[in-house]
Amino acid sequence: MNAHAERLFRFFAQDGPLAEAIPGFRARVQQTEMAQRIAEAIAGNRVLVAEAGTGTGKTFAYLVPALLSGGKIIVSTGTKTLQDQLFTRDLPMVRDALKAPVSIALLKGRANYVCPYHLDRNRRDGRFLTAQDAVDMRAIVRFAQMTHSGDKAECTEVGEDSGAWAAATSTRDNCLGQDCPDIKGCFVMRARRAALEADAVVVNHHLFFADVMLKDEGAGELLPSCNTVIFDEAHQLPETASLFFGDSVSTAQVLELARDTRSETVAAARDCVALIDETRALEKAAKDLRLAFGAEPVRLSVAQAMLREAFDKRLTTLAEALTHFASILETQAERSEGLANCLRRTQELDTRLADWRKPGDGEGVIRWVEVFAYALLLNATPLDVADVFRRQISGHPRAWIFTSATLAIGTDLGHYCQELGLAGLEPPPLTGVWGSPFNYGEQALLYAPAGMPNPNSPLYAETVAKVALPLIRAAHGRTFVLCTSLKAMRRIHELLAADLQQDEEKLPLLLQGEGSRSELLERFRRLGNAVLVASQSFWEGVDVPGDALSLVIIDKLPFAPPDDPVLAARVDHMEKRGLNPFLHHQLPRAVISMKQGAGRLVRSEHDRGVLCICDPRMIDKPYGKAVWRSLPPMRRTRAGEVAAAFLASLPPPRAAT
Repeated sequence: MNAHAERLFRFFAQDGPLAEAIPGFRARVQQTEMAQRIAEAIAGNRVLVAEAGTGTGKTFAYLVPALLSGGKIIVSTGTKTLQDQLFTRDLPMVRDALKAPVSIALLKGRANYVCPYHLDRNRRDGRFLTAQDAVDMRAIVRFAQMTHSGDKAECTEVGEDSGAWAAATSTRDNCLGQDCPDIKGCFVMRARRAALEADAVVVNHHLFFADVMLKDEGAGELLPSCNTVIFDEAHQLPETASLFFGDSVSTAQVLELARDTRSETVAAARDCVALIDETRALEKAAKDLRLAFGAEPVRLSVAQAMLREAFDKRLTTLAEALTHFASILETQAERSEGLANCLRRTQELDTRLADWRKPGDGEGVIRWVEVFAYALLLNATPLDVADVFRRQISGHPRAWIFTSATLAIGTDLGHYCQELGLAGLEPPPLTGVWGSPFNYGEQALLYAPAGMPNPNSPLYAETVAKVALPLIRAAHGRTFVLCTSLKAMRRIHELLAADLQQDEEKLPLLLQGEGSRSELLERFRRLGNAVLVASQSFWEGVDVPGDALSLVIIDKLPFAPPDDPVLAARVDHMEKRGLNPFLHHQLPRAVISMKQGAGRLVRSEHDRGVLCICDPRMIDKPYGKAVWRSLPPMRRTRAGEVAAAFLASLPPPRAAT
């Protein structure tokens, strides 16, 4: 062991500075080995891809060598929750333990900071959809007068999903940048200056790609001076990269443009009634386009979308409305910076919409339509991000660390490296896979119910609910039921509600969509005996340690639906290159998603519980082995009574607080 490795080992020892400074710290072999590998990558400006199972303590494993390296660090996370945790808790804790003279900064996207310019404009305009939005706006005004950061996460009086935030923040589209009359009080610029001066900066993946990779309006200055980039929750990068290396136009952008133009017109060109009238016409064209589809969220290819009779006609109407809007706005643009910015945005949207409407997909790009509850998105997505991502990271020498609890298929990281273009680097990336230190053989049981029907069976949801019910009763609630589709989620919830209603013990039954994710999680933890039926958004980034969660039920292996337009295009693209799309794309993605869902169960060395995977393909199909071999080494059973007995042996749930 060399001197540098010995120094790292001392930091992670049971009597070392981390143990002294951090309550509950435990030395783990996996953590120390991972930290040593990261230190090697940083010292050699290498790429490292590292999977670290739940409980490894990967955050400390990368923070310690990074802070000791003496260079500038960017840490990028998959969620704002982890971003806030790193900045407010983990980074200061490790820095203090190491006694490292390191300055830290938190940087989020514009939409997370109060914008004095838009706040003042929209406050004076005074038009809100609801009375609650008006109340929230007054609270935001008070917050803006006393906050130093402007970060809306600190404004606890207003919910993060309040409609008032759209009127109190800026976006990439409507930010005036250096032309803003309120630039001196801009919280975004203040945060960016702090980030440029700091030794360690915490961002999230969306911001990294939008502001650093794509060098958007100044934050791209961060990367040239950086020595180490660390991606935590790195399994999300392929999807995030395809989003940012593509292009899109949304009806939400058009509605925001109309709203902003109306506000700017009232402030600077009130006499131009025609422009205000045109904002209404533009809003109607955008809303009509969304209404060409039903209420359910859906993803469609261009060909599928064109089968809706109203789609092409309403798309043409929107394009014509944008062009006409630009011609009127052009006559007023010189009257204020805000109106000039609205004209620029109109022209950009007009151009992007025209590009999207051109017949045929570009080379390696798929055009498709995504329908949300209140918006419609026209996407142009690259089918392969490997080449463009590899070019982005092949510039200035620096270390790139990619880490997550779910990157490998078994112990093989080849799929992930291939997907991001890391496999083509010279020198090739360093790799490492460290299993969880938890004793899964004692703490958890994997139950694969026998006799399950084909997942395509019309009565499959009924069978899942029938399997789930005795387990839920044995666990006294404390259950996540994770579904692969919204339709299955609603049906299983309906069936469970009918059966649980008859029980003497009334278990609280929660459904995704009844509140925000954070609200539902808070209720689930507080109740202590709840059942939550949810879909994809609860498969990852959800942490419920302790006895509030003892059972995770997964209805199906999480394969993307075969009619998904992006998947269908990727399958065709891979087949043309002589690759097997199922083995090289669909199965690896499903395995990683399954590992994320399974990872909700055991979050600490004291957690115990059952993971129930209902899908018979995990047992019956040859590829099923790739799934269960990638899961933690739990004991396994196919007998429902064994699973129920395991759950019944757990301590009873605590009383609700």
